[in-house]
Amino acid sequence: MPLPPIVSIVGKSNAGKTTLIEKLVPWLVKKGLKVGTIKHDVHGFELDKPGKDSYRHKHAGASASIISSPTQIGMVMDADHDHTIEEVVGRFYGHLDLVVTEGYKRESWPKIEIHRKELLRPLLATPNEGLIALVTDEPMPVDVPHFSLDDAEAVADFVMEYYGL
Repeated sequence: MPLPPIVSIVGKSNAGKTTLIEKLVPWLVKKGLKVGTIKHDVHGFELDKPGKDSYRHKHAGASASIISSPTQIGMVMDADHDHTIEEVVGRFYGHLDLVVTEGYKRESWPKIEIHRKELLRPLLATPNEGLIALVTDEPMPVDVPHFSLDDAEAVADFVMEYYGL
């Protein structure tokens, strides 16, 4: 099964990646897409709360623990390496129309970078490194489409046009 289109939202810390995704996903869904997201965290994480049954199962030594309800399924499983986007999407997200990732700035998937003038930091990516658009509050000398920080609908339209969705 071929992978669905993938776009990575990248940017420096505190640039607003999560906020952009929170605004972008509802527009994509409103336009009829089934969207999945992946957050890359190089520091590790705890999905469940200490004391909860699924947390206790995992910490008792289970290699994988799933919690299932009528409306959601959540899984925590051991990993023996930092999985690529392709590995995660291929395994869990093949049924979706689009996958939006947060992070993964070193992978080669198309990237939309969020940049804020106040952070005084250079861009992470160039068009040669997969940059397809910039969401920013200042003009930047990069030959990709620019979008304002508050125009998630235009970013959604761009992504859909980029992938022919």
